[in-house]
Amino acid sequence: MERSDLRDRAAELPTGPGVYQFLDGEDVLYVGKAVDLRDRVRSYADPRGERIRQMVERARSIDVAVTDTETQALLLEANLIKRHQPRYNVRLKDDKSYPLVQLTDHAVPRIEVTRDPEPGATVFGPFTDKGRVETAVKALRETYGLRGCSDHKYAGRDRPCLDYEVGLCSAPCTGEIDIEAYGNDVESVVRFFEGETGVLADPLRREMAAAAEAQEFERAANLRDRLDAVESFHGEGEEAVATQSDERAVDVLGVAVEGDTATVARLHSERGQLVDRSRHRLDAPDGGERSAAVLTAFLTQFYAERDLPDAVLCSERPDDADVTAWLNAEGVDVRVPGAGREAKLIDLALKNARSGPDRGDELGTLADGLGVDSVSRIEGFDVSHAQGKAVVGSNVCFVDGAAEKSAYRRKRLADGNDDYARMRELVRWRAERAIDGRDDRPDPDLLLIDGGQGQLGAATDALAETGWDVAAVALAKEQELVVTPDGVHDWDDDHPGLHVLQRVRDEAHRFAVQYHQTLRDEVSTVLEDVPGVGEQTREALLRRFGSVENVRAASTADLTDVPGVGEQTAETIRERL
Repeated sequence: MERSDLRDRAAELPTGPGVYQFLDGEDVLYVGKAVDLRDRVRSYADPRGERIRQMVERARSIDVAVTDTETQALLLEANLIKRHQPRYNVRLKDDKSYPLVQLTDHAVPRIEVTRDPEPGATVFGPFTDKGRVETAVKALRETYGLRGCSDHKYAGRDRPCLDYEVGLCSAPCTGEIDIEAYGNDVESVVRFFEGETGVLADPLRREMAAAAEAQEFERAANLRDRLDAVESFHGEGEEAVATQSDERAVDVLGVAVEGDTATVARLHSERGQLVDRSRHRLDAPDGGERSAAVLTAFLTQFYAERDLPDAVLCSERPDDADVTAWLNAEGVDVRVPGAGREAKLIDLALKNARSGPDRGDELGTLADGLGVDSVSRIEGFDVSHAQGKAVVGSNVCFVDGAAEKSAYRRKRLADGNDDYARMRELVRWRAERAIDGRDDRPDPDLLLIDGGQGQLGAATDALAETGWDVAAVALAKEQELVVTPDGVHDWDDDHPGLHVLQRVRDEAHRFAVQYHQTLRDEVSTVLEDVPGVGEQTREALLRRFGSVENVRAASTADLTDVPGVGEQTAETIRERL
């Protein structure tokens, strides 16, 4: 791009905060943020170094996205770097991104939290706290009734679904609300995300007062907590920074750069005890980068879907004051220790970082043993049931060898005492959601199946049927054999890669058993004293509704659809629950 063209393009840009992208056709070369888009892009007419000069010369166009705040620009920049992996940015080798809220481009828009918005959708964010976003979205749905179902489920319905019964949706699919009134509700939701907190806070406050007056104190307390989350939604980061005496979780970061590769070593301390350590590779742009710039990129990209610690100790000060300001506003104290115990922790982190980005770690050994390029993201699957009843499946996730619980999923499966069929059903469910774009998680590098050749065969059948191209292996119990489509590995007990697979397998098993027991216990315990409801009927209710909360929310008409439940029994169930 010629300097004159760049200056002309810059002159057209707004002066507010936002994100800019230098493009070479469809390829994204570089992503940056700015407090003032016009001034920042204009500065590239006089490149500050050879690398930037080369990038500007290659670029053919510039694209921008305007944001409401500088923090949103910071987070959007991190999202776009993760998505496009631009050649001239520092890139952390995982694919997390900050959550967004989208209203889909549909005559009757759907609202959802996502990391990969659909084309044409109205998008708000990014946001730093997914839990806070989900709380706000649920409160909005309860207040304004926006649908959360897929377009496929929306089309062709002849009666409202369970979301309507529990007050989460106004059921435009069956005409329970007309399109114009639904559109007005959508506009109210838009106003909330544009900053009018009272659109949601005022109804919640009235509902809380009514609950307190009716002496429904537990409900009032829940509404109070929801109101607190809503009122702080647009004021993220106003909390006071924790003092050192209050710090429970501390991350210690050391950075080493060699050529076009950087390594960040992270030590994690809880209540003064080191409990975890990990190393992370970053692709630095051509010519390398100063470690302060690598640290800046790591801070925004690593914490995309992870809980922020109370403090971050760094080997040097990040080179972007906006990143430090953002962390401070989120209640994270960023420090560069000069002496004492904290300085010794920094030295230890630097030693870990300088040991180099080799493949001698657990994940590298596992990847080598399986003959794959990377296993940084592993998803584990298991099935649990009691003689074919209350069958459930678990889908856990590990990133860089550590459990990523926010990415756990579980599914109620069809009853039947056939583990192979149920595993095939579970993996097919995951694969179809990934292919259809209905799962906001990134594709994993590896699927780990709890079982042997039979379970692995069922999983690979599901992958072949759906066309989802993900590697899969199984770990058989007792002998701890690693089963792959090409053969069986009998690794030594101290094999680092085997330890990774065992952690994932055991967690998938624990999560599946926990869900299975929860389903059986809650339905059996609550319904066993209801007259007319025996064991077979309880199992039928479990298959139909999945949990006691859904049974409680079901209408009499829905309950009578269950075999063995007449109208009188349905009324008794509703009365007792």
